[in-house]
Amino acid sequence: MTGRSVETSGAPWRGLAAVVPDWPAPPPVRGFVTGRAGGVSTGAWGLHGDRPGGLNLGARCGDDPAAVGENRRRLSAVLPAEPVWLRQVHGVDVHVAIGGGAVGDEPIADAAVTDRPGVVLAVLTADCLPVLFADSRGRAVGAAHAGWRGLAAGVLERTVQAMRALLPDDAQVLAWLGPGIGQAAFEVGDEVREAFLAGDPGSGEAFEPGARAGKWQADLYALARRRLARAGVHRVDGGGFCTWTDSERFWSYRRRAEGGRMASLVWIED
Repeated sequence: MTGRSVETSGAPWRGLAAVVPDWPAPPPVRGFVTGRAGGVSTGAWGLHGDRPGGLNLGARCGDDPAAVGENRRRLSAVLPAEPVWLRQVHGVDVHVAIGGGAVGDEPIADAAVTDRPGVVLAVLTADCLPVLFADSRGRAVGAAHAGWRGLAAGVLERTVQAMRALLPDDAQVLAWLGPGIGQAAFEVGDEVREAFLAGDPGSGEAFEPGARAGKWQADLYALARRRLARAGVHRVDGGGFCTWTDSERFWSYRRRAEGGRMASLVWIED
């Protein structure tokens, strides 16, 4: 099941192009993924073709800090609170958010969870896989940044574990896979495949031989689904995107290292 793209010209996101998760999260849970349009960034951080108007939300990817600040201001203006931005390092640490984000305060983590209504969680990506989580009764949410390093090291399992710590034992956790690089565009070396096989021999089915010796085409979506299943998450929606090929909507680090970042956001409404 794939996400649906929506050009949101009115409430609740006031003109920001967004991908809205198509998943069975209950009504208190809201979320979306920003696209390239709706901001003031230019050049590589702008729209397709380096046109001005990019909504780059990454503060560490070379864009003008003033433009990033205005882009974040525009995003925050249509959210219930300032997002909890993370300083992502391709690790497995999970931040437990008990309050809204503060300017300049970015916990070092690659995932966040909360059970507090009104707290907006965010992860930034441009090929890596964003994964949103929700309890089936809307009591907790989570967001994770999962590139191949994070997936292999267990960032999704750690996120599920942190969510379950906020929930009753019988809670059902749901997941949605947002826009990441597709298998046909994601060539990796033997070391990446071996990193996954070491912890899960069955993960070999997520790799197809590449055009060059020692190279493989890795399916991040399949790898994420395997990891989530092992963590007890059996309702997983989304997938089917490719940031590398869809240059109109998404930035892609592999397509062009200089460029912006999309934000995947989730929260529980008050």
